[in-house]
Amino acid sequence: MEFGAFIPQGWRLDLVEIPVERQWDTMVAVAAVAEETGYESIWVYDHFHTFPGPTTESTFEAWTAMAGLAEATDRVRLGQMCTANSYRTPGYLAKITSVIDVMSGGRLELGLGAGWYEGEYLGFGYPFPKPSVRIGQLDEAVQIIRSMWTDDVTTFSGTHYELTNGHNYPKPLQDPYPPLWIAGGGEQLTLRVVAQYADYANYFGDDDTFRRKTTVLEDHCRDVGRDFDEITLTRNFDCVIAETETEAAEKLEQWLATLPDDHAAMRRKGAVVGTPDRIGERVAELHSLGIEYLIVYFPDATWGDGMRVFGEQVAPRFR
Repeated sequence: MEFGAFIPQGWRLDLVEIPVERQWDTMVAVAAVAEETGYESIWVYDHFHTFPGPTTESTFEAWTAMAGLAEATDRVRLGQMCTANSYRTPGYLAKITSVIDVMSGGRLELGLGAGWYEGEYLGFGYPFPKPSVRIGQLDEAVQIIRSMWTDDVTTFSGTHYELTNGHNYPKPLQDPYPPLWIAGGGEQLTLRVVAQYADYANYFGDDDTFRRKTTVLEDHCRDVGRDFDEITLTRNFDCVIAETETEAAEKLEQWLATLPDDHAAMRRKGAVVGTPDRIGERVAELHSLGIEYLIVYFPDATWGDGMRVFGEQVAPRFR
C-alpha cells in the first residue's frame, strides 16, 4: 500500500488557532513532517471557503498551495482531493498542471471531480448546473487536458467546451503524463468516466457500499473495454492516533471541540480512533476491500504527533 497525508489549509477549520501570518509556514512545516516520515504524497482540498459553511477563517486555494509546496518539498508527490472541474476551464487547468509538474520535477498527481459544493459555486460566481451536466463537463475536460498534455496542438468541439488551436508548453515532465485521479462514486455516470480515464479511483461509503461501487466500476470497465486492474482503488479517512487509547480519546475531544456541533457529530462517527495497533487493524480491513492507496487526514497535524506516529508505526506494516 501507499500513503498520502492531507496538509491543513483551513477548509476544515484546521488553521483557526494560528495567526494568518504564520499559517503558510505551518502548512510547510506539516509537509516537511510528511516528507520526513515516508509518506508518498501530500494533499490539499480544492475549496475556497470553510466547510461545512462559510466563515471568516482562512482557506488556502489549492493550486496556489500546490505551487508553493512544489518549491517547499523535495520528494513527496503533490495531489488535490479533488480539483473541482468547473472552477477552471480545461485548457487553463492543463496549463496550471503542466507548469506545476515541471516546477516540482515531475511530482504532480491530478485529482479531478465534477464539483459538488453548491454554496461555494454561488459564492464565487460560478453556475451550478445539474449533476449530469457537471459530469458531462468532467468527461470532456479529461479529454482536453490529456490532449493538451501530449499533443502539439489541441482542437476540441464538444457539448460543453470548444478549443481551437490550443498550445500548451511546457508539457508535463512525466511520461506519458501525470497520473489522473477521478473522485466520485455516482454509479451511472461518474464511475463510467472513472472506468474510461482514471489511473486512480476515489469514492466514499461504508465497506458494503464500497464493495458495491467497486463491482459497478468493474462492470463499467468491461463495457468500455478497460482492464479494471489498471485502476488503483483509493480511500480517504480521518485518523486520530496516539500511543494509548486514553490519549487518542483526549485528542478526539480536543479536535471536535473546534468544530460546529453538527459537524463534530459527523466527524466523531467517521473518524478512526485509537492506538497504532487499532489503526493498523482498520487499514488491514480497507486493504481487504482492494484499496491500495490511503490518504489520511490527521486533525492534530498542526498541534500533535499523529502524522508522525502513523508514518513511523502503521504505514511500514503495509508497504
